[in-house]
Amino acid sequence: MDSIMEYVSEVALKADGFDDAITGVTTNGLVVYDYYKCVDIIIKEQNCKYIDAIEYMDFNVVNAYAGEGTPIFIKTNG
Repeated sequence: MDSIMEYVSEVALKADGFDDAITGVTTNGLVVYDYYKCVDIIIKEQNCKYIDAIEYMDFNVVNAYAGEGTPIFIKTNG
C-alpha cells in the first residue's frame, strides 16, 4: 500500500478504518476503495450482519461527501 500512497493528492481524504480496502488511486490522486472489502471490515469491526453493514456503508461512508478530496468506492466482481 505504501507504493500506492505516493500518488495520493494533497487534497485527498482517507476513510478512517478502511486502509485494508484501498485498491488504488485515481489519475487525479483520489484514494480508491474496494466497496465489498469495506463491507467486510464493517462486519468484523461492528460484529453485524451483511445487510446491516451494507446499510451502514451506503449511508455513513459512501454518501459522506467531504469536498473535492472525497474518496472513491468501487464495486468489483471479486
